[in-house]
Amino acid sequence: MSIVYILIGLIAGLIASGILFLILKQRSKAIIFTAKDQAEKIIEDANNDLASIRKETILEAKEEWYKTKKIYEDEIKERQKELRTQENTYNERVTKLEKRIESLDKKESILQKQEATLKQLETDIEKRNIELDNLIKSQEKKLIEIAGMTREEASEILKEELLESVRKQISGEVRQMITQIKSDAGKKAAEILSLSIQRMAVDHVSESTVAVVSLPSDEMKGRIIGREGRNIRAFEKASGVDLIIDDTPEAVVLSCFDPVKREVARLSLERLILDGRIHPGRIEEVIEKTGKEMDESLIKFGEKAALEANIHNLSPNIIKLIGRLHYRTSYGQNILQHSIEAAWMCGIMAAELGLDQEVARRAALLHDIGKAVDHEFEGSHASIGANIARKNGESKIIINAIEAHHEEVEPISVYAPLVQACDAISGARPGARREMLESYMQRLEKLEEIASAVEGVSKSYAIQAGRELRIIVEPSSIDDSQTPFIANDIATRIEKEVQYPGQIKVTVIRETRQVAVAK
Repeated sequence: MSIVYILIGLIAGLIASGILFLILKQRSKAIIFTAKDQAEKIIEDANNDLASIRKETILEAKEEWYKTKKIYEDEIKERQKELRTQENTYNERVTKLEKRIESLDKKESILQKQEATLKQLETDIEKRNIELDNLIKSQEKKLIEIAGMTREEASEILKEELLESVRKQISGEVRQMITQIKSDAGKKAAEILSLSIQRMAVDHVSESTVAVVSLPSDEMKGRIIGREGRNIRAFEKASGVDLIIDDTPEAVVLSCFDPVKREVARLSLERLILDGRIHPGRIEEVIEKTGKEMDESLIKFGEKAALEANIHNLSPNIIKLIGRLHYRTSYGQNILQHSIEAAWMCGIMAAELGLDQEVARRAALLHDIGKAVDHEFEGSHASIGANIARKNGESKIIINAIEAHHEEVEPISVYAPLVQACDAISGARPGARREMLESYMQRLEKLEEIASAVEGVSKSYAIQAGRELRIIVEPSSIDDSQTPFIANDIATRIEKEVQYPGQIKVTVIRETRQVAVAK
C-alpha cells in the first residue's frame, strides 16, 4: 500500500510538474508575444519619430537653402545692377570718346585744309612781294627819270615832309594836354600844396607810467599794506595797477602803462586815504565806483572835444576813446589837445584848398585814436585807429587818412597828406613837446655828421626837429642809380649809432642844372 501511495504521489507530482510546465510555457509565450508587440510598437514609434525628424530637418534645410538662395540672388541682382550702371557709364564714355575722336578728326581735316590754304597763301604772298619789289624798282626808275632827282634827294624831301607832319601832330597833342592840365589845375594845386607842407611825425611816443600819491603820514603806509599784505593785494588785483611802497617819506607810487587805470587807481587811493576805512571789501567798492565815474568823465571829455572841433554823429565808442586821449601824453604834449589842434588846422587848410572842412576836421580829430588802446592790441597806433574807425562805421576816406598819416599805407585822397601835415605841425610847433636842448642838439649834429661822412655828399641838413635828414650829393660824382644805396646806408648807420624817438626820414637829393644863354 505504501508503494502504491508512493507511486500515486510520484505520478501526481509528475502530473503537477507537467501542468506547471505547461502553465509556465503558456505564460512565457504570452510574455514573449507581449514583448514582441511592445518592441514592434517601439520600433514603429521610433520609425515615426525618425520620419518626423527627417521631414523637419529637410524642411529646415530647404528653408535655409531658400534664404541663402534669396541672399545670393539679391547680391547677384545688385552686382548685375552695378555692372549695368558701369556698362552704361562705360558706353557713355565710349560714345563721348568716339564723338571727340570724330570731332578731332574733323578738326584735323580742317587744320590740314587750312594749312594747305596757308601754304598756298604764303606762296602767293611771296610771289606778290617779288612782283611788288619789281614794281617799286621800276616805279623808282620812272620817278627818277621824270623828276630828274636822285634817290637821296627824294629821301631828303620825304624826311622834311614827315618832320613837318610830326610837328603839327605834336603841337595838337600839346594843346590837348594844356587844356587837360587847366581843367585839373584846382585839384592838382590842392595836392601839390598839401604835399609841400607834409612832415614826418614820430610813430611811437614815450609817456609817464607812474603816478605819486601823497600820504598824510608814514603810518598810512602800514594801513595801506594791511595785515599780511591783504589790503595791497586786494588793491592791485581790483585796479590792475602796481602799488609801490618804499622808503620815500609820505608818498606811494602807482605804476601802470594804462593811463586810465592809473588815474582810477590814484583817485581811488586818495578817496580811501581820506575816508580812512581801508580793507579789501571797501577797496573793491571804491575802485568799482571810481571806475564808473571815470567812464562818465571819459564820455564828457570826448563830447567836449567833438564839440570844440565841431564834429557830429560820432559813435559812442569813439567818443569814449577820444576821452581816453585826455590821459595820454607825447613828450609832455596832451594827445587830446594835440588832436583838437590838428583838427582846427586841418579845417583851415581844407577851406583854403576848397575841400570839405568837416571831413578834414573829422579825420584829424580821429588820427591818433589808436593811441587810446595801443597797449591792449598789437600793431601801430595808425593801423589800430583805422580798425577802430572801420568797426564804428567811418567812411573809407577817414579810415585811409588815419592809417596813412604815418605813411604805412598809400593815401587814396588829398585828406590823408593833409592830416599828416597837420599832425606834424601840431607836434613840431615851438613849445608843443618837451625835450632836453642839449640832447636834441647832439642828435641833430650826429645826424649831419653821419651824412657828411659819406663820399659824394656836399651838404646835409637835419630838419623837422630831427625827424628828417635831407642830403644833397654832387651830381658829377654820384649818378641816380647810386642814390638809393646812399639813402639806405645812411639810414642803417643812424639806426645803429643814434638814439631817437619814432623814425627819421632820409632824403637824398641829386640835382643837375643845365643853363643856356641866348644872346
